[in-house]
Amino acid sequence: MLPLSFLDPTALMRVKSLELRARMVMEGFWKGLHRSPYHGFSVEFSEYRPYSRGDDTRFLDWRVMARSDRAYIKKFEDETNLRAHLLLDRSKSMAYGSGSYSKADYSATLAATFAHFLMGQQDAVGLTTFDQGIDSHLPARNRPGQLRQMLLQLERPPSGEGTDLGAAMKGLHELIRKRSLIILLSDLLAPVQELEKQIGYLAAGRHEIAVFQFLDPRELDFDFGKPTHFRDKESQRDLFIDPTAAKADYLDRLNAHLQAIRKLCARHGTAYRLVSTNEPLEQVLFEFVNSRQS
Repeated sequence: MLPLSFLDPTALMRVKSLELRARMVMEGFWKGLHRSPYHGFSVEFSEYRPYSRGDDTRFLDWRVMARSDRAYIKKFEDETNLRAHLLLDRSKSMAYGSGSYSKADYSATLAATFAHFLMGQQDAVGLTTFDQGIDSHLPARNRPGQLRQMLLQLERPPSGEGTDLGAAMKGLHELIRKRSLIILLSDLLAPVQELEKQIGYLAAGRHEIAVFQFLDPRELDFDFGKPTHFRDKESQRDLFIDPTAAKADYLDRLNAHLQAIRKLCARHGTAYRLVSTNEPLEQVLFEFVNSRQS
């Protein structure tokens, strides 16, 4: 059973408005800050710093104090300098979903939630979408209209015929000049050699990188039950597979692929999170924020 503060993703995805979905996740996030399993969670976000004796009490944020039982001073603009770039996979493999919504729907909702959250901390946020290369790019900013522009891009359906992680990350590396937080959102169903190379380049440029890999529950357990026709959404190749006979080999290959991604991220000090698209989005946001404070 989900905690009361967590929304069932299936119910959430029935809401057509992407902006409203992101706001609902944020509302659940705030409500759940001090509920199990996150007792004692700290709320030291980039927009705030702990109150120190001598600080002007006019700048205390009473709403944050009410939520956290701790005193925080709202930072001035020159005290916040985080720049974040969301790098989102829009290739056709992201259009897969065994239920009523796809990996693309889920990842776009999480990207919108990240943008909503980070801009609420007065951080500059940008969005880059990719398939075989960079499809669209919005530079990191925090100004009126920026969130709306990102939402318009996020609402577009995936259309790319293939995935080239290396080209996308290389392109982003060439586009950004200032040290940034780069959040990669993808199913990572592509060879990982170029990914490791480009993560190495970005890490060498002192960028902070967080990788979120999205897989549908059926992709993780291959529990299809009976012989089924499968179609590769990118190549359009048709295959007739008996899941019972193929499951063991499939899971071995999948686990080897996931382990390779975990290892390359660990080598470069890159945060990595495998996300099943049936997980509550608030939980993913909780863990992301908590990891940045530890």
